[in-house]
Amino acid sequence: MGKINPTLIHAMALLLPLISFLIGYWGVAYLQQIRSWLAALLARLLIPLIIIYHMVFYKEGSLWLIGFSICSSILLFSLFYIFAKDKLRALCFSYLNGVWLGLPFALAVFGPAAMPTIIALYIGGSLFGNVSAVVAVSAEKQAPQFIIQNMLKSPPVIALTVAAGLSFWDFNAYEFHPVIQWGYAANKFLVTFAGMCILGMWLSKVRIQLSDLKRSLILISIRFVLSLGLAAGTYYFLPIPHQMLTYAVMMLYFLLPPAANIVALETHYQGTGYSAKYIASGTIASAILIGVYGVVVHVLVPGL
Repeated sequence: MGKINPTLIHAMALLLPLISFLIGYWGVAYLQQIRSWLAALLARLLIPLIIIYHMVFYKEGSLWLIGFSICSSILLFSLFYIFAKDKLRALCFSYLNGVWLGLPFALAVFGPAAMPTIIALYIGGSLFGNVSAVVAVSAEKQAPQFIIQNMLKSPPVIALTVAAGLSFWDFNAYEFHPVIQWGYAANKFLVTFAGMCILGMWLSKVRIQLSDLKRSLILISIRFVLSLGLAAGTYYFLPIPHQMLTYAVMMLYFLLPPAANIVALETHYQGTGYSAKYIASGTIASAILIGVYGVVVHVLVPGL
């Protein structure tokens, strides 16, 4: 039985996010009633399962990547707030959509090898977001107990707790067991489909102006330039493996749009939805820039 052409596999990986997006975009009238269920399934089950998998079968440097993601998010939030004095926009600049878009985009551009890096970055960003989002959008000062409780109940922290419990046993011998690998592959497929389908449904209802898109392109580009300096410091000062793929995925992470749940928190705490425009324009700008980035990286480093 002949081997499957690697080019065909990569083409299928690139087509899945596009097809999933179009299903959501064009089928929103039929799928909207399951959108909340699909989002909950993604955030509360599918993503936590991937986190548990990667933390149980730990890859070198993951904890440092989590710390890097948290510190980078804090720095980006602080810099934006210093210059703009707007906590909501600073949150949109620093709290990125590593759930619905980070994983599908990383899989599409770099394949399954990118998963450990993007998962670690997502965990760090999510921990930052679960603490800072409520603080940024709430009109009243929140008690530290409430913030900590909110963080501890978040799916990434629960997944990390489960993984920490499982770490008392050595499961490395089972990493490549057919059942584990089949389940992992199925989960990756579902994550990509659910994330891009939800994005398609959401963007089908949002209208933005050209000025919004230009602003998002500029802000994401500025963040990308800042991230180059952060990555350079990481390369020299942190014990993260000096692998081209790791740093390529790190750069892709900083091209992601604002986290989609910012608008839900803003609506709940402030009764407004200004961030929806930032998220929508940021998502389109991110898709454009990640597309360009993916092409440039693969041209410059063909074997990546």
